[in-house]
Amino acid sequence: MKKYLSYFRIRFINSLQYRTAAYAGISTQFVWGFMEILMFSAFYRENPESFPMDFSALASYVWLQQALLAAFMLWFWDKDIFNMISDGTLAYELTRPADVYWMWFTKNAASRISAAFLRCFPILVVASLLPKPYGLSLPVSPAAFIMFLATGILSFLSVVSLCMIIYAESVYTISPKGLMMVVSAVSELLSGSLIPIPFMPDWLQRILYFTPFAAMQNLPLRIYGGDIAGTEMLCSVLLQIFWLFVMIISGRMLLLRGLKSAALQGG
Repeated sequence: MKKYLSYFRIRFINSLQYRTAAYAGISTQFVWGFMEILMFSAFYRENPESFPMDFSALASYVWLQQALLAAFMLWFWDKDIFNMISDGTLAYELTRPADVYWMWFTKNAASRISAAFLRCFPILVVASLLPKPYGLSLPVSPAAFIMFLATGILSFLSVVSLCMIIYAESVYTISPKGLMMVVSAVSELLSGSLIPIPFMPDWLQRILYFTPFAAMQNLPLRIYGGDIAGTEMLCSVLLQIFWLFVMIISGRMLLLRGLKSAALQGG
């Protein structure tokens, strides 16, 4: 465990150096967040009762989503891992006295946390100063905030676990680009990134609630605004934990099997 924590610290500190990229990301996410909220507000003015979420909760959903973008977005890939697989430097990883799966898991987690750390605080501060209902509201209750933090951690680990499955799949392919594009596009829609899941058709919602996509950003962001509570929240958390274990076990088995038969070139 100590070696993984050391690896996490090194990667985290190294990723903090990219501050220019963080500043560019902050400005982009501010603009995108404003555009998204203004778009939804135009629809809400017509008939607010016809929408499944209160506009204030929706605004909080959007701002938290933008603040934690690097932590929850599946398209935030670690290209160093893909390069290791394609150019043969994966061989060096195999010589290290550590489990490759957990090394890559730690590496991906550290990169995401450092990127989110640099971007989230300015967005949260500015969003909390905006007038209601366009700004970031306080959580509906202290208990909801605690559950938001707990499910947020589980969501983050679920995202990294699903990314690890994609990295493991890349060992079996010549180029990971096609797989990356498909997973990024599908996850953007099904995880509630483009539009929150409650805005989707009822039949699609019923399907998504039993998939790992609903256990990602959808759950903590809706708990924060009070859109998920009580028995539904408990069932969702249990399902989230289930999918986390399934994805970790699947990703590790897939990677270990692929490494045994991998043909390394280049280097």
